[in-house]
Amino acid sequence: MFSDSPPAVTVLMPVYNAAGLLRQDASALEAAVHSVLCQQFHSFELLAVDDGSTDGTAGVLHRLAAQDQRMRVLHVSHGGIVSALNAGLAAARGRYIARMDADDICHPHRLTLQAAHLDSHPETGLVACRVRFAGDRAACGGYARYVDWTNTLLSSQDIALGRFRESPFAHPSVMFRASTVHAHGAYADGPFPEDYELWLRWLECGVRMAKLPQTLLDWYDPPTRLSRTHGNYGTDNFYRLKTRYLARWLAARNPHHPHVTVIGAGRTSRRRAALLREHGIVIDRWIDVDPRKIGNVVDGARVHGRDALPEAGRGFSLAYLAGHGAAEELVPFLESTGRRNGTDFLLAS
Repeated sequence: MFSDSPPAVTVLMPVYNAAGLLRQDASALEAAVHSVLCQQFHSFELLAVDDGSTDGTAGVLHRLAAQDQRMRVLHVSHGGIVSALNAGLAAARGRYIARMDADDICHPHRLTLQAAHLDSHPETGLVACRVRFAGDRAACGGYARYVDWTNTLLSSQDIALGRFRESPFAHPSVMFRASTVHAHGAYADGPFPEDYELWLRWLECGVRMAKLPQTLLDWYDPPTRLSRTHGNYGTDNFYRLKTRYLARWLAARNPHHPHVTVIGAGRTSRRRAALLREHGIVIDRWIDVDPRKIGNVVDGARVHGRDALPEAGRGFSLAYLAGHGAAEELVPFLESTGRRNGTDFLLAS
């Protein structure tokens, strides 16, 4: 039986048709559950939400729950990850919610360290951790580089400024306050990644977020991962979501609003930046280092070289750079000229 006192943490794990997912001939689901139940933190519950599975998932979950009273199973009709997550949030008993997926592995100190951070930082609404990419780096280099990038975002400022490049967290690595959900809303359903929308919305509302420097989760990359298979996670939907929040950020933070300079005049950069116009943003000029592009006119704005970048305080620049490592080369150059990230420029891809 559960204690009358609620646990400090609810580990929320949505599960759908995971009974047959194997890793090295062992059950990935059982390994994920075991990694939670072996936490050195004591005051937690593991809430597994079975999203209407049609395989043997329910039986596996009930067998595991019968072995440990800290685990309970919630069955819902199949409605997708958002409805499963929100059903779990409604049933959660903890003051903190730790996300977990059914194919990842928690390190033993994860809950201890994240809960301690929230306990000692009442101004912080969400804390994540670094993760280990547990997929095939040779076959999935892009995903691996994304994980490496997220692991560089530790401070609240870096997370806030980096949020318009990519989602700053691995979803199953976060722990947040249940009160944050009550204040700013749960997961939203729509043609977008549900976790990224939540981070953007909460950050827009002023929720402070942080990331621990410790690596506390092994993040696997199976071919069935929703971000690889579901249309909500497609590139176009990702950029439309991001642009909507970016446009509102610019309206509040860009002293030259609605005017911006866009760094990057390649085909991909132009297509992504053009979404800004749907929100009333005016692109004054394009900046590129390719001499073949300089002098061209794109949608009424001329392409210039770097010497045409607005000086600090005289304009705002958005960088849409598709090339790997291009943004990391651009930032030191801009900062060496007195321009400040978040004040004079921002990385948007």
